[in-house]
Amino acid sequence: MLGLTSLFMDMSTELMQSLLPLFMVEVLGAPIAVVGLIDGIAEATASFTKVLSGALSDQLGKRKALALAGYGLAALSKPLFPLAQGLAPVFLARFLDRIGKGVRDAPRDALVADIVAPEGRGAAYGLRQALDTLGALAAPLLAVGLMWLLAGNFRHVFWFACLPALLSVLTLAIGVREPTAPAGTERRSFPLRRSELARLGGRFWLLILVILLLLLPRFSESLLLLRASSLGLADRWVPLVLAAMNLVYAPVSAPAGRLADRVGRYPLLFAGAAVLAAAQILLAVAQTPALVFLGAMLWGLQYGLTQGAMQALIADSAPKDLAGTAFGLFNMVSGVAILAGSWTAGAIWDWAGAEAAFLAAAGVGMFGLLGLAGFARRPTI
Repeated sequence: MLGLTSLFMDMSTELMQSLLPLFMVEVLGAPIAVVGLIDGIAEATASFTKVLSGALSDQLGKRKALALAGYGLAALSKPLFPLAQGLAPVFLARFLDRIGKGVRDAPRDALVADIVAPEGRGAAYGLRQALDTLGALAAPLLAVGLMWLLAGNFRHVFWFACLPALLSVLTLAIGVREPTAPAGTERRSFPLRRSELARLGGRFWLLILVILLLLLPRFSESLLLLRASSLGLADRWVPLVLAAMNLVYAPVSAPAGRLADRVGRYPLLFAGAAVLAAAQILLAVAQTPALVFLGAMLWGLQYGLTQGAMQALIADSAPKDLAGTAFGLFNMVSGVAILAGSWTAGAIWDWAGAEAAFLAAAGVGMFGLLGLAGFARRPTI
């Protein structure tokens, strides 16, 4: 049910997001750097919120109420997109939507850690991610069909996207029951204190640093959409780039999570980082939309290989009563990486072109691989 909740909300978000960069650039006149900056700030805001929400879920020993509040806020933000007449309302809508994501994600991920044994966590996170990504796969296909049916009217498509968001909230409210005694119920002190954070251990903080390096080149997918558009793909077909990405991401996530339980987390992370670097290079040299589609599929493959393994590694590395805090910190670092990567890539694009932006990201990815290699040689978690 948590997976279905994610499916419906991701369908709503990606239905809008698959068209939003074009809406901002073509209808509202935004520079590409501003598109990357808005995406980055929105994601970073969500990530900082996740720290507080995750810590609060540890303090209260309750996860569902916070998750429900986050999904509800995201649903309420959706009507602001079709109503927007300038960049400021779009920024506000993205900000509120990502605040909602920030409130919900860490408690939801910690809830999975509460109820699944360590040897099955990779499969559990992979399954939830697979359902989430199935919604992201359906969204751009819907976007293409709706753009055709609605004569290319962005705002009408955005109104339609409000419906699955409402369905997501109802699914969580009615279909998900929290365990009666989740891990950490006995905690009552707030975890964001030096003494509590020290309990996470030095290896956890080193892992967080490595994750930052790995995620810096994984910037907003808005730039993939704009890359396809810049090479001549018509607006109504641009959402299919995300569909191509999720066509690979969705079926890979669950089996990759199970594989991470059998062979360990690190082989999946190595493979995913290498695939991401290959995708960046392909997107840099692409001269036709067809190569952008192939690059997007590689992008989806690296997501599928790494997401379940990375979340399982975070769950493995933290004490049970600090699982929400650990996931909040992990998600905060993810957002900081997206903010830095999205803005920098957009600025490089405006200054030196798309090729330079993607090649720079590939170079950063190589440093992430080196950092992961050094970390993996240390004693395992």
